[in-house]
Amino acid sequence: MTIQLGAFFPTRDMPADRLAIRDWAQAAEGLGFDYIEVSDHVLGADRAALPDFKGPYDIDDSFHETFTTLAYIAGVTEKVGLASGVLILPQRQTALVAKQAAQVDILCGGRLRLGIGVGWNQVEFEALGEDWTKRGRRQEEQVKLMNRLWSDRTVSFDGEFDSLRHVGVNPLPIQRPIPIWFGGGARATLKRAAKLGQGWIPLGAPDDKLAGQLETLRGDLKAEGRDPSGFGIEAWLRSAIGGPDKWAEGADRWKALGVSHLTFYTSGQGVGGLEEQISAMRQFVEAVR
Repeated sequence: MTIQLGAFFPTRDMPADRLAIRDWAQAAEGLGFDYIEVSDHVLGADRAALPDFKGPYDIDDSFHETFTTLAYIAGVTEKVGLASGVLILPQRQTALVAKQAAQVDILCGGRLRLGIGVGWNQVEFEALGEDWTKRGRRQEEQVKLMNRLWSDRTVSFDGEFDSLRHVGVNPLPIQRPIPIWFGGGARATLKRAAKLGQGWIPLGAPDDKLAGQLETLRGDLKAEGRDPSGFGIEAWLRSAIGGPDKWAEGADRWKALGVSHLTFYTSGQGVGGLEEQISAMRQFVEAVR
């Protein structure tokens, strides 16, 4: 199986400069990456005012907005796939996400893959007016509803979190439905991925724990009557583990676990500015192809 290579948009290192974003995206496509992945956070927390906050990112970390960034990249590229990695779905309105994703899929000509997660930042959930304690259940319901909104002209839906009456998204996306991949390692996430997803993004390291999770997921897929060989697995390889030799070693470890996608993650890893980011992507492709 040929593994697909992805370039993780270096959001924490990318300036508020549309030309820099364009140049990075076109470089990723030109280097032969199969897809570009854009991360997600709407709000950052102020650690000085919130001393109990323990998250890895805060108000000083730059996160370019996911859907508008993907839409812009769609307009400056031709064929590279686009993905969110991972969109924190339960802190958003379901119908609005369905509408936004549908539009991006149209703008990129059907190149979109939606990676979703339940999130870790309670502060962000509260600021956006959503219930942190029910985010897993809400995510599962949201996926079911979005699949209908992406496929049907008109939808009526009665759920725990959303109720819709005779409404629809117009225009519909090119992909009906848009493929959804689940990110995260919780047991409930694996079950939801096996039941509703087209792939899994583990967000972990290629170790014994991850290998066990993969076995569990494959068992879940079989229990759902699905063939594990057709289910996508996307690994993230962080550039901070070393240079090209270490990247090649890491890629081999992931390949041995049977992943289908490998994403080169440079955001916030100390790579540097635009030119250094492009150089690192070039070295990565040369090391692992």
